[in-house]
Amino acid sequence: MVMFRDRHAGRSQSMQIDNSSLERVEVFRYLGTTLTNQNSIQEEIKSRMNSGNACYHSVQNLLSSSLLSKNLKINTILPFLLYECETWSLTLREELRLRVFENRVLRRIFGPKRDEVTGEWKKLYTEKLSVLYYSPNIVRVIKSRRMRWVVRVARMEKWRDAYRVLVGKPG
Repeated sequence: MVMFRDRHAGRSQSMQIDNSSLERVEVFRYLGTTLTNQNSIQEEIKSRMNSGNACYHSVQNLLSSSLLSKNLKINTILPFLLYECETWSLTLREELRLRVFENRVLRRIFGPKRDEVTGEWKKLYTEKLSVLYYSPNIVRVIKSRRMRWVVRVARMEKWRDAYRVLVGKPG
């Protein structure tokens, strides 16, 4: 993959190295992470949300069980979504998409609530979800993991590449 700031630069379909031909692609998966030639995190977040949805649907029978706690159900899905989130630089748009995803999963797990007065089933709104689910929202979790990662890198030896990038001396 060749990365360009200009989306239309370098449009040739393949490269020749020695006698091998390599196809040029715009998106590919490497070690479980989706990489794009625009260096955009949007595809990675979309991929992580799809993994979270797939996890939810694969264990849906367990999640509907009343024997498991709500927090255990949520903590079953979050690792699929938050894999490598320490490296994400989120924009407000991605933060909103993540919060929407989180609220959708919480609504599925907590289900509708019955109004005691009217007896009608009502959808849980975000304010009610935050009362029922005591853990910090997903954006705060990502930011705290990022801070934990920065502290870990800051404690590395000065010759390590990650430390040199952190302090701005990569060469």
